[in-house]
Amino acid sequence: MADKMALPLLLPNPPPSSSKPFFPNHHQTQNPSPPPPLPPPPPPPITPILHELLSSPQSQHPSYPRSRTRIGRSRDSNRGKPWSHHRLSSQGQHILDSLINSPFDSSKLDEQLHSLVELHRDEFGSSLDSLSLDVLGIVKGLAFYKKFELAVSVFEWFRKRDDCSYILSGSVVSVVISILGKMGRVSSAASLFRSLHKDGFDLDVYAYTSLITACASNGRYREAVSVFKKMEEEGCKPTLITYNVVLNVYGKMGTPWHKIKAIVEGMKSAGIARDSYTYNTLITCCRRGSLYVEAAEVFEEMKAAGFAPDKVTYNALLDVYGKSRRTKEAMEVLKDMELNGFSPSIVSYNSLISAYARDGLLEEAMALKSQMVERGIKPDVFTYTTLFSGYEKAGKDEAAMRVFEEMRGSGCKPNICTFNALIKMHGNRGKFTEMMNVLEEINACKCTPDIVTWNTLLAVFGQNGMGSEVSGVFREMKRAGFVPERDTFNTLISAYSRCGSFDQAVEVYKSMQEAGITPDLSSYNAVLAALARGGLWEQSEKILAEMKNGRCKPNELTYSSLLHAYANGKETERMHILAEEIYSAVIEPHAVVLKTLVLVFSKSDLLLETEHAFLELRKKGFSPDITTLNAMLSIYGRRQMVSKASEILRFMNEMGYTPSLTTYNSVMYMYSRSEDFEKSETFLREIMEKGIKPDIISYNTVIYAYCRNGRMRDASRIFSEMGASGISPDVITYNTFVASYAADSLFVEAIDVVRYMIKHGCKPNQNTYNSIVDWYCKHNRQDEGKKFVDNLRELDPHIVTGEDSRLLDRIRNKWS
Repeated sequence: MADKMALPLLLPNPPPSSSKPFFPNHHQTQNPSPPPPLPPPPPPPITPILHELLSSPQSQHPSYPRSRTRIGRSRDSNRGKPWSHHRLSSQGQHILDSLINSPFDSSKLDEQLHSLVELHRDEFGSSLDSLSLDVLGIVKGLAFYKKFELAVSVFEWFRKRDDCSYILSGSVVSVVISILGKMGRVSSAASLFRSLHKDGFDLDVYAYTSLITACASNGRYREAVSVFKKMEEEGCKPTLITYNVVLNVYGKMGTPWHKIKAIVEGMKSAGIARDSYTYNTLITCCRRGSLYVEAAEVFEEMKAAGFAPDKVTYNALLDVYGKSRRTKEAMEVLKDMELNGFSPSIVSYNSLISAYARDGLLEEAMALKSQMVERGIKPDVFTYTTLFSGYEKAGKDEAAMRVFEEMRGSGCKPNICTFNALIKMHGNRGKFTEMMNVLEEINACKCTPDIVTWNTLLAVFGQNGMGSEVSGVFREMKRAGFVPERDTFNTLISAYSRCGSFDQAVEVYKSMQEAGITPDLSSYNAVLAALARGGLWEQSEKILAEMKNGRCKPNELTYSSLLHAYANGKETERMHILAEEIYSAVIEPHAVVLKTLVLVFSKSDLLLETEHAFLELRKKGFSPDITTLNAMLSIYGRRQMVSKASEILRFMNEMGYTPSLTTYNSVMYMYSRSEDFEKSETFLREIMEKGIKPDIISYNTVIYAYCRNGRMRDASRIFSEMGASGISPDVITYNTFVASYAADSLFVEAIDVVRYMIKHGCKPNQNTYNSIVDWYCKHNRQDEGKKFVDNLRELDPHIVTGEDSRLLDRIRNKWS
């Protein structure tokens, strides 16, 4: 299986299904197309399980990319001042003034520009240098006043002239490409660049750099890298600004650190010294892979090179530590920042709050929010969304909603990141009605769904095992104009593996490689999580070795997946060895890893080890989340340790945790095996009252409780309710009835259940028939048991070959 993963592959078409668009009025949001208009979109597809998630009467509006910080320092002498260009002729200035005065009649453009050409011909004869300077000044001036369309029109007017190569300088081409990038017309910029190149126009480093920047600022990172490679192939030497832009692109793409270092080595070989922007960009590049050690090294190199860290440097370093969950180091950076005369900004506090929230240290995160308010810094949408996500992840839904209400009460409007967090919370809890309400609110607030919205929907449906919806969302996402990037592929790997489609998850991983996307830490972790679900620990170890060899440093999520692989593969000894490495700090005892130890030991029914891991977690000051508490509750419930389970429930209630379906299922399981078995149904009703949809485990648990105690009528009542709720019984449901009837010598009824399950498409398994023959034997009715086996093929024509022989051997060997 691990060998398979190294092979390149094509992503198969998602299974066909019909669906209406999730966001019908937000198609083609990523890269709006320039005039001429696009052909009309195909008719909307037909809907699957989810009705239309969003339908809005508002018209479709193209969304231009949000403004971004310009790469490199601005060298515009006019910045902050009225536009002036000392090299513009008086006639050039006159024409610029007439163009920027609204309203300008575009039909007069030809007349204006023609008069400019004639003037220069009269005054300067055949020389076109002065005209070239005027064209550059006019285009720059129009760009300064945001008259982008007009600037492009001026450029195109001169481009149509036979002498355009003498008039249009490399500088004006660079400015026009930048303008097209700001308009979101990257395809037009690339087309212009190719056309000029084909016509033999001398494209300089500034034109290349402008096109790279245009691609980067519109999120088209792979295209930016392609332009950079083409530039090197053409022998055009990059400048410092070019390198800075490319480093920024590599950071956004999550490019492995050794490739980023290769770019830096290229700068060094070319004799280009790094500036403070380069160092700041390199620190930012460390965010994606949680490369806090590398970020600290760059920080020290920067100071050694004579550059004083500025606010941007400190905030970038804080962000890296925040993403890496290094709260202690983040606080040290904050102190150093203040000592050097930089007051923490909203960006600084948001990075710190993120670090604490990611680690589940929510009280500390809230304390930081209070501290920033005391300093006169007002929390923004990122502050509130980070806190909301932290509470949601911990399973404290009520606290999360209090943060959301506080945000709205303070006049802070939610953005798409907030809505994405709400979608995740409701979706992961199976509250699809509430999730769909959020999707409707996105339209009502005129927010534009982003790539994260789609990725969140993919993750939610994957979490709920809804494979056809995963494929449907992915199809809709591509139809909406979004190109899958690394995060989408990573999410798909996880989603398909959660749905049990492991082969499809592997295919997605390979297709990502074929698309030219280098796997990063998140990609490897997504694959490891998929392997872990199948208990494929040997392949997991090979992937871990590949990560280390490929210079992709494993993190806490890597070791978390490895522990799950060992647990699911029943490799208890390997689990213990890895646990010891964590406790002894050979592997950092991170909160995530300690929580995972609680989960895997609980899943393996190792009580002492589970309690030890939980104590280690608490001893190190980490707060348990809802998943960890559910694991403790599960093992106590399975062992009928009611008092211990009650302690966990009290703790959850006191600390404001919102019980999940897993919580209720664990409690129901515990009571289903006790004298208070009727409490199982009590909790089933409580789930429904809280708007949580019970799953098949919930119903099977209550059915078992009644069957075990001979309450078959009540069990049948729950069975009917389950069917009415849209949940189909599985083999466990039917086997529970079969075993209960057989135990009471009601073999006719037991066989009727088998007949019913076959009729309704549920295939009996070995346990189904084992129960019947075992109870025949327990009631000293072996002959009837043999007769049942002899006639079994009449009952079940599709029975596996050799099953009757196996059952006869069982009667002979076990009950003779």
